[in-house]
Amino acid sequence: MAATKHAQQIKQDSQEYLTTALLQLLETKDLAEITIAQVVRRAGVSRMAFYRNFETLADVLIAYFKPQIDARFNDIMTNTPQDQKIAALGKFFTDMTDTFNLAAKRGFEPIIQTVFNENMATFYKETINWKDISVAQQTYWVKFMSAGVYAIWREWLSNGQRESIETIHEILAKFQQSTLAALKE
Repeated sequence: MAATKHAQQIKQDSQEYLTTALLQLLETKDLAEITIAQVVRRAGVSRMAFYRNFETLADVLIAYFKPQIDARFNDIMTNTPQDQKIAALGKFFTDMTDTFNLAAKRGFEPIIQTVFNENMATFYKETINWKDISVAQQTYWVKFMSAGVYAIWREWLSNGQRESIETIHEILAKFQQSTLAALKE
């Protein structure tokens, strides 16, 4: 049993070293320019340690960001009153500004956006009244709105947050309400 705990600790340490190394490299290089060899050298682990834990560099980033984003969405879904959920999403975006900017600058934004979209799908399935809306309409509406919400927040952040956050909340709420109403017609 002790060997198992020791092996698990080594695996966890390797994952942390690899993640830290990749994040450090992303401070100065684009994801497309970084190799697994560079990451393992910086992490001080073997190439085999990398492949025991991950298949790609994208997997490292997913393993790092997904639990953080999932936890924030879970908190919003379970601990935030319905009328404050959009504001809570806004706080999530402003808290993640540096991460979003780095992701856009260094070429790993699609990874962040994929994890975000997965969470938005769950968020909408649990918070929207789907009465009179077909399964196909639900599926495409969620994809449409998730991409739109992400694009609006991203634009707002990258443009220096010129509009008030309340303005962004109003825009998102109107888009959501009007598109849902259009589906019901």
